[in-house]
Amino acid sequence: MADGWGVTRADVIAEGSAPLRARWAWVHVAVGLVLVTIYCAGPVWVQAPAMVLAMLTGMASLYVGPNRNLARSDRRPFQMIRVAGWLFIVATAIRAAVPSTMNTPPTAVALIPNSFIVPAYLCLGYAFLVMLRRRRADDDDPARVDAVLVGLAAAFVTWTFVISPAVQSSNLSGYQVLDALFPIIDVVILILVAQLMLAGGVQQAALWLMITAAACMFVGDLLFSLRDAQLIDISPTPSNAAFLLMFVLIPASALHPSTRTLVQPQKIVVRDMSRLRMTVIGLVVVVPTIVTSLMPLGSLFNDLIRAGLCAMIVLSVLGRVVRSNNSRVKAERMTRRRATHDALTDLPNREMLSETVAAWADRATGEHLEISLLFIDLDRFKMINDHWGPEVGDELLCAVAGRLGEQVRAQDVVARIGGDEFVIALASASHLRLAESLADRLLDEFAKPFTLSVGEVVVSASIGVAKSTGGAHALELIRDADTAMYKAKGSGRNAYALFDTSLREQVRDRVKLEQALRGALERGELAVHFQPIVDIAADELDGFEALMRWNSPELGFVSPVEFIPIAEETGMIVEMGAWMLRESVQQLQQWLDVRGPDARPLHVSVNVAVRQLRDGSLVTLVDDVLRDTGLPPQALWLEITESGVMEDIEAALLTLNALHSLGVTLCIDDFGTGYSSLSYLHRLPVGIVKIDRSFINDVGETGTNEPIVRAVLAMTHAMGHRVVAEGVETELQRNWLRDQGCDLVQGWFYGKAERPENLTSWIERPVAA
Repeated sequence: MADGWGVTRADVIAEGSAPLRARWAWVHVAVGLVLVTIYCAGPVWVQAPAMVLAMLTGMASLYVGPNRNLARSDRRPFQMIRVAGWLFIVATAIRAAVPSTMNTPPTAVALIPNSFIVPAYLCLGYAFLVMLRRRRADDDDPARVDAVLVGLAAAFVTWTFVISPAVQSSNLSGYQVLDALFPIIDVVILILVAQLMLAGGVQQAALWLMITAAACMFVGDLLFSLRDAQLIDISPTPSNAAFLLMFVLIPASALHPSTRTLVQPQKIVVRDMSRLRMTVIGLVVVVPTIVTSLMPLGSLFNDLIRAGLCAMIVLSVLGRVVRSNNSRVKAERMTRRRATHDALTDLPNREMLSETVAAWADRATGEHLEISLLFIDLDRFKMINDHWGPEVGDELLCAVAGRLGEQVRAQDVVARIGGDEFVIALASASHLRLAESLADRLLDEFAKPFTLSVGEVVVSASIGVAKSTGGAHALELIRDADTAMYKAKGSGRNAYALFDTSLREQVRDRVKLEQALRGALERGELAVHFQPIVDIAADELDGFEALMRWNSPELGFVSPVEFIPIAEETGMIVEMGAWMLRESVQQLQQWLDVRGPDARPLHVSVNVAVRQLRDGSLVTLVDDVLRDTGLPPQALWLEITESGVMEDIEAALLTLNALHSLGVTLCIDDFGTGYSSLSYLHRLPVGIVKIDRSFINDVGETGTNEPIVRAVLAMTHAMGHRVVAEGVETELQRNWLRDQGCDLVQGWFYGKAERPENLTSWIERPVAA
């Protein structure tokens, strides 16, 4: 489980220990504040022990916190902070052991502890820099500029009230001036910490503890410098207390579980400038200007430094304004591009395509242009997504986009308008036939494999071509090209088709048919008819195939050849198929009850559409229907087309094996019309193979299909499957199939599909015709 900072506990637990709870950080803060208070207000004899205990407690927390809260690779900044901590402790020990290092004014002896303090500051600065680089997910120019503004303002104040008075005093030694420069180091660290705060991302307790610690360090050094420069007369206690607070707050930040947000990239959230941020920037600009105006002139060097700092502040504000304006313009451009271009391939999208075609249409008549659109749809793209995953699918789409772009002229437009659909728009003289030649060229290009991360992948395309001399609206032209593409796909894929007005009529009829089909089930317009399936050897009824029929009050009887594909495409087949399965099983159970337990068992064969096969609820549906009706599982046959299985055989096998485990019988329908892959047939848990009617037409007449039927019978029997021959219409066909050892037959020779009430004679007599 991920916590509030987007990091899984496994990232830390994998290293052997769970992250600390937040309460340990606050316990550390409470104990530290007590020790600091004792140091400031307690008796003299307890001050030193309180300081030592606060430092050692802080160092212990700097080891425990990162080791418990951070992965090993994220601990680098805190390792540098620990180095800085030990250097500070060494410097403090030297000052305690050699009191002369704390004399005011300072002497040369003060250089000894300072030689440890300067590297400590460098370690701290490096730690904050690493945190900033790791935390910031991308560049955030406003945060950088605002942090520099804060630093420049701090530098101005430090120079004006600390360094400049120290430099101008004739009584100051070089060591005092050196101590006065320490706040400049704090200014640099302050800039880094300000960026941590301003650069976006989550602002949790660890960040605020770190920011407060940096502020305490700045205050402590400022008081120390003012005291050494003899500009204020105070004891070392306040500056030491601020220094001790740093030893309390930075370790507390390491103990808090949100310390992970300091060393891991944060999502930048762009917001409008807050009032607080605007107020701070205003003060940064106004205060130095007012101070410079009010303070009397001093030495030329001092005035130049102050003027230079003021100028840098003004220029930084100007730079912020310019960058903000440029960022706004860039954001507007990006927004516009996102609105008009596809995010994956960076090709123009449907909106941009429509605008371009509309602009061409305005010029078409006057310039005698013909506008052509090629609507390109990848064949069986879903198989690639299902087999290798969407990442490889995206790879393929980008590769297709690149290859399409290589085949067009500079003035042509290649667009992706959704999914695996691309459109190429051309404008040319009508006699050039550019669209047809480009379509041929594209089909040749798609025959070449695409090199992807999983290897070489071949995918074909169906292309629809539509043309206009300027009269058609852009969306109408896209729709016409889309219609032509479906014509190409319907004619076998890997081809192109030209749009004509008859296709528009077909589309209109299809839309009308689809609208009428919606709700047909609820209105009771659908019915199940049953066609007998006969045991050819015994000439006895073996079962029925259930077939869906639709009688529309508006359209009359609609052929399944017309409405089943529409139901498949729209997904309505899932609900319709579930209804037919339940109706068929219930009807068979009624017939079995009529025939009695001593009669020959019957089966019902129900077609399963490809959409149903892919639907995860099919197995549950079948199981529920069998349980509700009490029908023996072996009495239910489920027919699947071989083409539907082969589109994604691995996914289909999962569903088929689950169905087989329920005890139902699986049939391969229309065998021979699809992939005709006997090499795959042995992998499928089927018990029945149905030979398509197109192979039965001329058997018994020394027809050309007789060797094929013999081969199918021999091979399927060798695999242990039974065979049903469809479309048997003559006695000659029936006799030939019986002689070849075919198991079952169905067709008009025995009867067409009828309503249940018209099949009473079949139920009452076990022997057929």
